[in-house]
Amino acid sequence: MRKLFSGAVALATAATAMVALTGTAEAKPAADWAGCPAGAVCIYPQNQDPAQSPSNIYWTYGPHNLSNQVGWHWVLNNQTGGASAELCLNYGGTNCNYTMGAQNGVWADLSPVNSIKLNRP
Repeated sequence: MRKLFSGAVALATAATAMVALTGTAEAKPAADWAGCPAGAVCIYPQNQDPAQSPSNIYWTYGPHNLSNQVGWHWVLNNQTGGASAELCLNYGGTNCNYTMGAQNGVWADLSPVNSIKLNRP
């Protein structure tokens, strides 16, 4: 009887350890979107439709000045946690005229756009 009880305890302990290792739900990061990594804002080459591989990737909050971005481009906001991105007419992230929420994108003429601003949620 003692062997049977010891075996049952060992089995229960092993089962508990297995549940502890595999039974917990892990938070998974957001997925890449059209080559834009999770947590980033991406600009794609001019006239690339559908968006395939970004030419510019931005990771940090705040303004980012653009150069040589004219014509129509996909801009994807693949940031997480509700962070937004804005297209701005002036350098330094001022005079912004379009806001994208997280996991949103826009097909935009970047000729008049001189900066993009990533905003904290």
